[in-house]
Amino acid sequence: MPLTVLSDSEINAILYSLNRDDILNLQNNLADALHEYSTGTQETTGCCQSNQPQRIAIPASNNQTTLFMPASTSTSRGIKIATLATTQQAPRNDSLPSIKSTTSHTSTTSSSTSTSDPSTLASQISNISIGHSTNPDPSITSSQSTSPIGSLTLLTATGSPYAFLAASTLTAFRTALTATLIFTRRANVHTICVFGAGLQALWHIRLALLLRGDEIHHVHIINRNFERARSLMEQIYTSPAWDALRNSNPKLDFSIVSNEYGEYTRLLKDHVRKADAILCCTPSTAPLFPAELLTSTEGRKKGRYVSAIGSYRHNMIELHPDIIRQAVAPEHKHHHHKHAEKSGVIVVDSLEACMKEAGEVQQAGLNAEQMVEIGELLMVKKASMLEIEKGGEGEVGLKRWLQAGNVIFKCVGLGLMDICVGEDLVMLARERGFGTTVDGF
Repeated sequence: MPLTVLSDSEINAILYSLNRDDILNLQNNLADALHEYSTGTQETTGCCQSNQPQRIAIPASNNQTTLFMPASTSTSRGIKIATLATTQQAPRNDSLPSIKSTTSHTSTTSSSTSTSDPSTLASQISNISIGHSTNPDPSITSSQSTSPIGSLTLLTATGSPYAFLAASTLTAFRTALTATLIFTRRANVHTICVFGAGLQALWHIRLALLLRGDEIHHVHIINRNFERARSLMEQIYTSPAWDALRNSNPKLDFSIVSNEYGEYTRLLKDHVRKADAILCCTPSTAPLFPAELLTSTEGRKKGRYVSAIGSYRHNMIELHPDIIRQAVAPEHKHHHHKHAEKSGVIVVDSLEACMKEAGEVQQAGLNAEQMVEIGELLMVKKASMLEIEKGGEGEVGLKRWLQAGNVIFKCVGLGLMDICVGEDLVMLARERGFGTTVDGF
């Protein structure tokens, strides 16, 4: 059997060639796999949870960890091996560090002002909204890459290897693909806040624009290191691969907010409160923003989709526990203000994995009844939509919550996601002439 080898640059080339329909097809395949993970049995599907062993973490040198993530689908077996930087244990905080505000320049870089000259772009970006913190949030230092380094090996159901893929971009893409499953269904996505400026942030932004770009007006990139955010912005503004996305919507603009300069507290509050979607993509060990921005009466008036995918260990946390606790608390029905609808649960990729690994889940003290797996939830919605199409009422409350309520999605990552997306990328590579083929392997 021929073996397809895909380097990280070749995977990038494939992913940048995808259009909206391609992304939706990949999402549908991933949703089906996640549904089988949540509801299937060994007798009915290879994607079921009992066929997905827990990953193994082995300490590596230089404060790193190597993860071994075996998984299977109905057609493939495989394992991802990835080494990544680890975080140090940070003290438990109930609020963000004190922040000192100073005068800042406030402007935005609009997608309608495209340039291929990096020096001109640098001048534009130097005046983007930025802020300053005297004590930045604990996280991996910006000079230390948090992207995984490793590979994904795919085998047929009978054990023959048929593909070998680089893991770095694949991991970022499959996570963003999962996080945008609910984002795609939201009623309003005009304003997006993205925390982070690495590969995860890049792919969250790109998929959001591919899926709903004609409706998005503002993309705010919030990162504690301005230079890294500036580098991401330069890529968006100078790479031809982003031209169509930038120029297809004249209302689209971008801004950078950094806690290195300026009125960070005010800008952070303004962007978080106005956001329709908050996409957290950082390996932080402290909350990215104060809980009251979302838990106060004012913060609860607006329904938001909040995705937290950057933290994957018990000592890592992007969302304050109070935000999680409020999301799962029963409605008391005695408030005198209109609040966005909530469900009493948060959405997770894997209940078992999040209970064991997610800092947000552990620090908020959640139990299994306060979480629902995304694979189960999306298929419930599919069934409800089918009933509505046939004239029934369906799960009207569920639909209303998913489209316009406060929805929190917590993801620590599953090997199943890598296998499922990896299978599709290999198929696309063979169809479109990407990669290296080794015959008679």
